[in-house]
Amino acid sequence: MLATMEIVDLLDSSETIGHMVMNSDTMHHYNEAKYALENDRDAQALIKRFADIKEHYEDVQRFGRYHPDYNDIMKKVRSVKREMDMHETVAHFKKAEREVQKLLDEISENVAFSVSEQIKVPKNGMALTDSGCSGGCGSGGSCGCS
Repeated sequence: MLATMEIVDLLDSSETIGHMVMNSDTMHHYNEAKYALENDRDAQALIKRFADIKEHYEDVQRFGRYHPDYNDIMKKVRSVKREMDMHETVAHFKKAEREVQKLLDEISENVAFSVSEQIKVPKNGMALTDSGCSGGCGSGGSCGCS
């Protein structure tokens, strides 16, 4: 594919949008929340505890209900996750993360709809999951596409 001036202009425009996102209040808020999370010893201990229990959970999941620790590990995972999610710094970071995702979703939607209203656009970070838009959900589906 040969680079035409039109493609170069599009790439320049997308780079400009990227810089605008990186310099936005939403992104600054996210970076502050991320810094606070990374430097909060209690939050980091909760995250590590959750990561450790999640690793054990994944081992138990291979055997499902037949694993002797199944019920115990399921309760522990939910309890530790809830404790982690309820921590003020973690909750603040997750909120900032959702705001950045919302901004990126809105940008994606604006770009897609400027091309055609029929384009399916992932919402709420659905592009980041395996169950995101594959084009097969149709309009009004529950996949998160608009």
